[in-house]
Amino acid sequence: MRTKFLPFSPPLIGREEIDEVVDTLRSDWITTGPKTRRFEEEFAAYVGAKAALAVSSATDAMLVALAAMGIGPGDEVITSTNTFCSTVHVIEHLGARPVLVDVEADTLNVDPAAVEKAVTSRTRAIMPVHVYGHPCDMDAILDIAGRRGLKILEDAAHALPAEWRGRRIGGIGDATAFSFYATKNLTTAEGGMLTGDPDFIERARLWSLHGMSRDAYKRYSAEGSWFYEVVLPGFKCNMTDIQASLGLHQLRKLEGFQARRREVVARYQAGLRGCDALELPTERIGTRHAWHLFVVRLRNDTLRIDRATFIEEMKKRNIGTSVHFIPIHLHPFYRDKYGYSPEDFPVAMDAYRRMLSLPLNPRLSDADVEDVIEAVLDVVTESRR
Repeated sequence: MRTKFLPFSPPLIGREEIDEVVDTLRSDWITTGPKTRRFEEEFAAYVGAKAALAVSSATDAMLVALAAMGIGPGDEVITSTNTFCSTVHVIEHLGARPVLVDVEADTLNVDPAAVEKAVTSRTRAIMPVHVYGHPCDMDAILDIAGRRGLKILEDAAHALPAEWRGRRIGGIGDATAFSFYATKNLTTAEGGMLTGDPDFIERARLWSLHGMSRDAYKRYSAEGSWFYEVVLPGFKCNMTDIQASLGLHQLRKLEGFQARRREVVARYQAGLRGCDALELPTERIGTRHAWHLFVVRLRNDTLRIDRATFIEEMKKRNIGTSVHFIPIHLHPFYRDKYGYSPEDFPVAMDAYRRMLSLPLNPRLSDADVEDVIEAVLDVVTESRR
């Protein structure tokens, strides 16, 4: 057994990021400025998007995107119940109604057939969530949106650098939101990015900074002007150059990070494939999984313990795990407001009761990975019926 606790998902920050942050701190500009714009340009080029807007979180990326799409009271937006609460909160914040649907049994992504059934005359947009890093069925979602005249805002908080049929997530739908939280495949500590067409991104940019016609750099830099106008009641969502300093180097290292993630996944798959107590994650043909998370599902008929006890047993073996996610329809606010019951979304509910996420990050050594595999198999062996 390990003598030192293995954290679930620590960041991997190197000397390049530290030096860039120090350079920013010693410069004349630490908030949104030239490094943020450079990060936007390099990120857009990487994912194949026409334009990008750096913001303070994926939550804010989704918020300003929906606002720029004109979503508001009386509108409906369809999304998955198997997601983090921020996906749905932003819809509520704008006075619209989130319409939850069930997920596919293999990927746990939103089920296109359920999306189709949920469309009404009030539906304005679809928010597919590329959960765990596996792309949604974008062909089906694009088809529904095209036939029904709907906007698509992709929640790609987990999906950098995922691909769907040779196209990077970030350059497919009307808009895509990414997260750079500390646990993500690329981190700026806190932060996010929105991608889309240039005109759309400029509308979103207005929403992201108080609805002002000029940001601080355009007002206070040598080429700027003091005059500005407030053209809409915007939010405060901008990324700083300090955060962008991290992002610039994290982006350059991303392919290396991903190569290590895939090595870890291959070791997990090889070490756990023969265990009949586990259902392992999938990667469909024609996709590139970003492998943000490695989510296994317990086969409860083989075990004497439930998921919560399994997690405690892993902790006793000094292995950190987590659960992604508690379905939205179980949370009291959404359950009570919309009258959901646990079994309204049976696929998501069944997965939730059985799932846990194993450590997956590029800092893991081969010995760490073997410790995780050994701990999982040990818990299974001790807990068999």
